[in-house]
Amino acid sequence: MITSALFLTLKLALTTTLFLLIICLPLASWLANTRSWLKPWVESVVALPLVLPPTVLGFYLLLLMSPQHPVGAWWQSTFGQTLAFSFWGLVIGSMAYSLPFVLQPLQRTFEGQGRQISEAAYTLGASPWRAFWDIRLPLALPGLVAATVLGFAHTVGEFGVVLMIGGNIPGQTQVLSILLFDQVESLNYTLAHQIAGGLVVTSLLTLFSLYRWNSHAAVRVG
Repeated sequence: MITSALFLTLKLALTTTLFLLIICLPLASWLANTRSWLKPWVESVVALPLVLPPTVLGFYLLLLMSPQHPVGAWWQSTFGQTLAFSFWGLVIGSMAYSLPFVLQPLQRTFEGQGRQISEAAYTLGASPWRAFWDIRLPLALPGLVAATVLGFAHTVGEFGVVLMIGGNIPGQTQVLSILLFDQVESLNYTLAHQIAGGLVVTSLLTLFSLYRWNSHAAVRVG
């Protein structure tokens, strides 16, 4: 039971973090450099999961994924199963909920670089694509590491969104946080302590490693 939930949790966290990095890298670069009137609107939408109750976000995502909605209907007709109460439904919900934890560290890192780096690369003949991959992205390594760790850790600890979208189906949507809730409801506090303690220790060690790595990176840069 724990093994299945642990495997599913790690699979969900890795998949979610990978997709978020693919989306957030170009988006963070754009937000760090644009002067468009759309910027505060995009930032506000991205930051919504920080202030909204997870159940509110999960409720609207559940409606979006239902077969009665065009998105949910398209998914069901294409893949032969409902998007809600599936692994990929959890991935979409986790991406929405963990988006600010990946995007904001990357955006702050790119903003700290300033526009001069890109402008200097352009004067030397570099294209925007090459300036990003060869210069800006390597310089953004500390922010990239922080975004990856925070996105992964936040996905591991999710509860409200995954419960609303995925329910509690063992082997399919029952991640560790849901299993913990299930054991508490069943008054199985021994197993609940093991799961909760493991999550606390893992989260603490993850954050400690991130802060330690950041301090060493700052010393090397300085």
